[in-house]
Amino acid sequence: MAAPQPAMMLPRELAHDTIALKYKPTAKIHYTFAAGNLPEEQPLRLVVFLNGLMTDKSTWLPVMAGIIRNHRANGFPSLLAYDRYGQGLTEDRDPLDSGAEKGRGHNVADAVHDLHQLVTQVWTDKIRNSEAGLRLILVANSIGCAIARLYAELYPSRVEALLLLDPMIANSKFDWWPNPDSKDFDPEEIPVDVTIDVLREQRAKFATFFAPDVINKEGLDRRDLAELLPYSDRPVLEAPQGLRPILTVVEHDPEKFAAESLKSMGTPISLSMKYTNPLWHRYNQGLLQITDPHLAVGPVLANNCGHFVQRDDPSFVIDQLSSLLGRLVLQPPGVEV
Repeated sequence: MAAPQPAMMLPRELAHDTIALKYKPTAKIHYTFAAGNLPEEQPLRLVVFLNGLMTDKSTWLPVMAGIIRNHRANGFPSLLAYDRYGQGLTEDRDPLDSGAEKGRGHNVADAVHDLHQLVTQVWTDKIRNSEAGLRLILVANSIGCAIARLYAELYPSRVEALLLLDPMIANSKFDWWPNPDSKDFDPEEIPVDVTIDVLREQRAKFATFFAPDVINKEGLDRRDLAELLPYSDRPVLEAPQGLRPILTVVEHDPEKFAAESLKSMGTPISLSMKYTNPLWHRYNQGLLQITDPHLAVGPVLANNCGHFVQRDDPSFVIDQLSSLLGRLVLQPPGVEV
């Protein structure tokens, strides 16, 4: 039985339903899908939208709707968004959590394998009756970008393109600022408006909310994420036919992010501007090296957007994804023009 549609105006092509993964038959995942209408001369493709920890698939619906409306006449690929176990409209917990310590039942690698099973079932059930020719475009935000990267690494030759929206720093413990209790600490290096007490407070607050060992509502264990993805600039990924994927990396607006951090966490703007934003920018620059240089675009600045780019400016994401789809037609992966 189809799940109820969220209360918003959506194109007729978008449908909401639930699905049970074949190897986890006791739990259902809520998803939104639109069958594509690409011209016959183009290969079938599936765009998959991947959530962060603090958002759900509802943030992708305006993007999906915009792609359909803007490309309906000339053709768009199939579109899929879903809520992972314990997230959004997916009320069922991951069966791996049963009997495990709270928040320690499944990790990002498990989420990647679930993604693979999900796209395989959707592809064979709704797009064609075999796995042959499965081609994916992954659009992700926050920790969804880590899932996208790890998927492309563990399942090579499946991902044609990636649109990474403000990727989380996967190899970080969120220990971004100087430690005032370190013997190497130099108080002259911190911004003049930041006291030692404020610095300690912010370090403790971020550790409480964001450190890898913090349990989240979804129950996704992040403790080994830095081991799964220890570098931003490698490994280099592989696209179908042994080529490289097309890639766009988008980063938040530094001033918007700093303002949001001040509002939500009380983080002095000077801390964000001196430490957090430059560190994040360097990480995003590294990501451009996971494919061939001529296939990478970015880091593209999302003006007036914080961390949740698709929520703050869906029109911007629609434009970026439309550009990515155009590059796939004009410049297939691995072809230099």
